[in-house]
Amino acid sequence: MSRFGVLLVAIIGLSGCSLLDKMVYRIDIPQGNYLEQEDVDKLRVGMTEEQVIFVLGNPVAENSFDSDRWVYLYNMDPNSGKDFRKELVLTFNNKQLQDFKGDFDKPENFDQPLDQ
Repeated sequence: MSRFGVLLVAIIGLSGCSLLDKMVYRIDIPQGNYLEQEDVDKLRVGMTEEQVIFVLGNPVAENSFDSDRWVYLYNMDPNSGKDFRKELVLTFNNKQLQDFKGDFDKPENFDQPLDQ
């Protein structure tokens, strides 16, 4: 009977941890550059690095080996639910925006420079 009692207490105690875990509030942890599609829609081929910084802000991380590739990354670890992650990678040539890829749609007028 004592083994059964110890086993029962252990099972109840361990299941209580999972119940307690759901009751404890954990804050949402956003990290990186939060971007929306309307921000990305402002990008145009041929924009200077300064113009891109004005529109999107500074990239989350600078690459010491390749200054012509900028990465904007946003990660949200919510209290409940699935992790949320968005990425935008910009490619520059001679300090002018050439292309981008990632989790955002390319605007229809991206290939039209601003000066036209």
